[in-house]
Amino acid sequence: MKLEGKVAVITGVGPNIGRAVALAFAREGAKVAVNHRRPEQADSTVKMIEDAGGEAIAIPCPIADEDAVRAAIAQVVGAWGKVDVLVNNAAQINPKGVLNMPFDEFKEQVSSIVDGTFVWTKYAAQSMVELGVRGSIINVVTCAAWQGEPGNIGYTTAKAGVVNFTRSAAMELAEHGIRVNNMTPTATEVEDEEALARRAARAASRPARRHTMDYDAIPLGRKPTPSDYVPAFVYLASDDSSMVTGTNLAVDGGVLAKYWPWYPEVAPAGA
Repeated sequence: MKLEGKVAVITGVGPNIGRAVALAFAREGAKVAVNHRRPEQADSTVKMIEDAGGEAIAIPCPIADEDAVRAAIAQVVGAWGKVDVLVNNAAQINPKGVLNMPFDEFKEQVSSIVDGTFVWTKYAAQSMVELGVRGSIINVVTCAAWQGEPGNIGYTTAKAGVVNFTRSAAMELAEHGIRVNNMTPTATEVEDEEALARRAARAASRPARRHTMDYDAIPLGRKPTPSDYVPAFVYLASDDSSMVTGTNLAVDGGVLAKYWPWYPEVAPAGA
């Protein structure tokens, strides 16, 4: 098992990427502390891990509350002696555009994502330095952090900020043997019914232009599922990536490499 003996902290463990990563880390031998703004989601993930024979605890708290995050990291260290891996996955979703998003909502969304990434990284990294742990921090971004996307101005702005936060943190923490990397997923095929319902509700609020975006035009021919991302997370969390820091691992079916007009079924000859 690639994560045997490691302790991982994962934020945003709702029924999508975060939960899949938490379950996978436990299968690989890690002890897993899980966070979600809704305590029942964290508790549900803990139960799934324990039912499968793994070890987990819930550390529910607001994602960008500094005192609560400091206490959550201290709780993990108190329970298991260290933190080896942090996955910053939690994010606030509020798909609105620059023309109609209230400024207060923009500030709240950007703060949740950027501030949350900062405080979890700060206190996890402090514990790693104090305990001599050569750890790994994985920040989950999005293809929309690298490209323009209509109707999602707060999310894309915040995630683009996380991209360079990762580079800067990687340079600062390298002397301590702590690696910091981005992981970029794309539009994801979600199987959980609750997550599907939330996605449908969000889609109804998006600008008409965004409804024309062809999420099925992923070069590899399908949307990934959360399980498609799992090997990338395990790699970045494990010692296999001991010389990888400050970079991005995209598991996106080729989305970031694609020139925007490229639709193989309609492309004119010679295009």
